[in-house]
Amino acid sequence: MVERHQKQIRLHGFNNLTKTLSFNIYDICYARSPAHREEYLAYIDEEYNADRLTKILTDVADIIGANILNVARQDYDPQGASVTILVSEEPVLSEEKISASTSARPGPYPEDVVAHLDKSHLTVHTYPESHPDNGISTFRADIDVSTCGRISPLKALNYLIHSLESDIVIMDYRVRGFTRDVKGKKHFIDHKINSIQNFLSPETKRNYSMLDVNVYQENIFHTKMMLKEFELDNYLFGLGKNDYFEKDLKQIEMQLRKEMKEIFYGRNTGSL
Repeated sequence: MVERHQKQIRLHGFNNLTKTLSFNIYDICYARSPAHREEYLAYIDEEYNADRLTKILTDVADIIGANILNVARQDYDPQGASVTILVSEEPVLSEEKISASTSARPGPYPEDVVAHLDKSHLTVHTYPESHPDNGISTFRADIDVSTCGRISPLKALNYLIHSLESDIVIMDYRVRGFTRDVKGKKHFIDHKINSIQNFLSPETKRNYSMLDVNVYQENIFHTKMMLKEFELDNYLFGLGKNDYFEKDLKQIEMQLRKEMKEIFYGRNTGSL
């Protein structure tokens, strides 16, 4: 068992631990006709274009305490976008700021973020997709937040989940490398963690079913989340509930839940 960190470590040189959060979100909807699917993809392109994604990542940089060095962004034809931000750790961080960054408690909501700051790199890539037969359309965004130093990207979780209004969230957090204290002893992690869930807000925990797969000895933490309840009208693109028969609405809801479960469990479940 890897020895857990002590509260304050006097380091020899700088902290070169690399902490990486890989964060995948899925947004699912029902778009029955080809025209509705085109409208959905146009909506995704507008809602998740490079400009908005850059704003989200800039806010993430602020939350984790990072200075932005460079921004590269690109919208794609026919759809999709990518953003990469290079960041560096601030030269001096107070103990109070470090403690707030690495403690196992939820980070801020989107409306609480008001400024900009710094770290190593942040990336986002989007993947819109539509099924030609059953009306299900799925949008995926992959976000990586990788930091080198004393602060943790886990503080950005609450903000990302609420900014992207996710149906499914799949998260991986891992710590790599080591740093030495003044006595030469190696430290392979510098903050307490036994689950990514510790960094999620109570509201998020109420709204999602969650599953953990953690390898504590290797500092690898994995959490999957699936939305418990949803309002069907918010998932119908191009038409509303009043435009369908009741039996059709039940079938559509079954299709949406099946899609969510297959993504959550990572396997096909067969026909309805």
